[in-house]
Amino acid sequence: QVQLGESGGGLVQAGGSLRLSCAASGRTSSSMTVAWFRQAPGKEREFVAAVSESGGVSRSADSVKERFTISRDNAENTVYLQMNNLKPEDTAVYYCAAGVMPFVANYYQNRYQYRYWGQGTQVTVSS
Repeated sequence: QVQLGESGGGLVQAGGSLRLSCAASGRTSSSMTVAWFRQAPGKEREFVAAVSESGGVSRSADSVKERFTISRDNAENTVYLQMNNLKPEDTAVYYCAAGVMPFVANYYQNRYQYRYWGQGTQVTVSS
């Protein structure tokens, strides 16, 4: 079992920055792909970014590319999401997720490929 806990959410003005953290405990997540998803009220949960087991490869959704960066520190069992130039449309609950899968788009973008999920952290961007 892997337990995931997100932190770092909050209220920020448009153009501001936040860094989310996802700390893993229990069975190590270093052998898993870890991703961030987000869900806005009334919308489907959507892929934001994913990082490979080693941290050597990462991918982001087009909507956040150039603004968000995902990274991981396997020694600390923590994955980060650095979010810059935030926009009101980034407002959502952000979830981290972990799972074993090939690091291929059809897998890491698909929320159903992830076995473990955190409880989420709220990010609100005011205009």
